Amino acid sequence: MMLIFGLMLLLQTTECLEVNCSFDQSDPCYAALGHKLNLLMVDASKYDLKIIKRINNTQDDPVCRVKNERMRTSECDLYKNRPEVTVINGTVIIKRVIRADSGNYTLSLSRSDGTETSRDLQVIVEAPIGSVEVSIICSSSGVMRVSCSSEGDQIIYNWTLNGGPLMDGNSSIDLDEGTDGDISCSVKNHVSHTLKTIRLKPCPGELLIHE
Repeated sequence: MMLIFGLMLLLQTTECLEVNCSFDQSDPCYAALGHKLNLLMVDASKYDLKIIKRINNTQDDPVCRVKNERMRTSECDLYKNRPEVTVINGTVIIKRVIRADSGNYTLSLSRSDGTETSRDLQVIVEAPIGSVEVSIICSSSGVMRVSCSSEGDQIIYNWTLNGGPLMDGNSSIDLDEGTDGDISCSVKNHVSHTLKTIRLKPCPGELLIHE
């Protein structure tokens, strides 16, 4: 189930697919590869913050310190040499997510009285769905095989025929050669989705159709 701190915004365009997550949430944060991720921390004016990416759970794990709403570049191994990463109003803004942004993070909050608390967040980067292709093969055995393909990570396929649901979860489906109507392949993952609909016609014999 898709998590969300209040709202996960998915803009289905190649120009900008933006995701909002928070260190308050308990579910994983799914980020779209190559697109924008907003990570809400807290009111950064009230705390000294430290973001740690937990790799070996040692002092060598990459860290980024935030003070007075600013990342301290001299103490930020985590986003080193990445000018597309900024902190604005208590939110880490990654304008272009990379694979290396996947991982388990801890946000450490230090108060002026010396007390400290922490919050954890898992970030999972997925490539968004690309263009969808649907192909149809009519075999001599009387079976029409409809196949669906697309680029992207952790793809889930769903099928409908004339608006009615068919078997879900597979990239291909077998139908009777006399099947007619509109068949739709819905392709989705945690960060995006795309739908392709084509018109089926009864098979005249062994034939390959590609749209």
